[in-house]
Amino acid sequence: MAQTLSQVPGSLARQLKRVELRKRAFAISLTLPLLLFLVITFLVPIGSLLVRSVENPEVANTLGRTAQVLSDWNRSTAPPDAAYVALVEDLSAIKEQSDAGALARRLNSEVSGARSLIMATYRALPLDQGMTPLQTRERLLALDARWAELSYWQAIAKNGSRWTPDYLLASVDLQRDVQGNIGKVDAESAAFGKILVRTFKISAVVTLFCLLLGYPLAYWLSTLSARKANMLMILVLVPFWTSILVRVAAWIVLLQSNGLVNRSLMGLGLIDDPLPLLFNRLGVIIAMVHILLPFMILPLYSVMKSVPNTYLRAAISLGSSPLAAFFRVYVPQTWPGVGAGGLLVFILSIGYYVTPALLGGADDQMLSYYIAQYTNVNVNWGMACALGAVLLTATLVLYALYRRVVKSELSLG
Repeated sequence: MAQTLSQVPGSLARQLKRVELRKRAFAISLTLPLLLFLVITFLVPIGSLLVRSVENPEVANTLGRTAQVLSDWNRSTAPPDAAYVALVEDLSAIKEQSDAGALARRLNSEVSGARSLIMATYRALPLDQGMTPLQTRERLLALDARWAELSYWQAIAKNGSRWTPDYLLASVDLQRDVQGNIGKVDAESAAFGKILVRTFKISAVVTLFCLLLGYPLAYWLSTLSARKANMLMILVLVPFWTSILVRVAAWIVLLQSNGLVNRSLMGLGLIDDPLPLLFNRLGVIIAMVHILLPFMILPLYSVMKSVPNTYLRAAISLGSSPLAAFFRVYVPQTWPGVGAGGLLVFILSIGYYVTPALLGGADDQMLSYYIAQYTNVNVNWGMACALGAVLLTATLVLYALYRRVVKSELSLG
């Protein structure tokens, strides 16, 4: 009978422990490159995204003295004269015009007109030395009378802290007022809630159609011999070998008014005028289903191959009809594949950008389009990262729900 470590003599037991430790260290060393790669390419970018979604450095880095003076201001009366002095000192200390531009853009996102106000004042500096606070205030008002308006000072005071929830609040149609109270934005400005609902709606429709098309195809492939199934699986995998841009361009050619689809339908006499298949929701769904269909088929096929065919035959031999046996015996055993494929397709769908941008209209753009807009056009990294954090949170919640459903099914089984 094999001896345990407690039954082995002391010196031999220590040697066995050292050998086991070396094996563990060697196994860990083999995984270190992969762990390092994941940390650098996955965890660090996600961490920086989450940090940037709550970071508010523009005002804190450039108007530190002004924000400190305004920290005790009630934000409802005129700011103290010391705030004007601090503002002049802060703007005069900005060395790079790009920093002044970043400050101007940040405040302009709060109050319209702040960009021109900040840049005009920055270019007019420095002012005369030795002025009293009252004289500094009057000189700034002489440069631009808008410095007498409370809204610009309120924006500076509101954003004086390096950390802010404003971006995350805006991504779910909430906002902070000048006093720091959180409330809903007005109906005209509430956009991201509708965009998020639209993103989930399009993703759900794409997932449903992928399931309706992929389930029977995966079932048919699972009933074939290994040789035939492997040959036909190549056709399923062909989209993986083609660029998304190429596939989208092909759909533009196919779905346009004079494209192959409309010409075929008109040639068959089914329609008299071309159908609007491009630059709308229908074109987006068709292209996304085509691109994401393999992600549904592969999990379904892997699960269906593991289901013995004898189950169906046994159910039929016991008196069940073929259709009832299929839905009561076979389909429940494929739920893990349905869940995995549906989750995969849905998660990929909510992050889609290229296909809706090229095939959809203004009302068909998903959340990722606005992330790109804030990154490349508006240069508002905080808002872009906040929207990205919303997508990340939605993905994690969906995955957690899927894991919970799978665990409950396994426990019931």
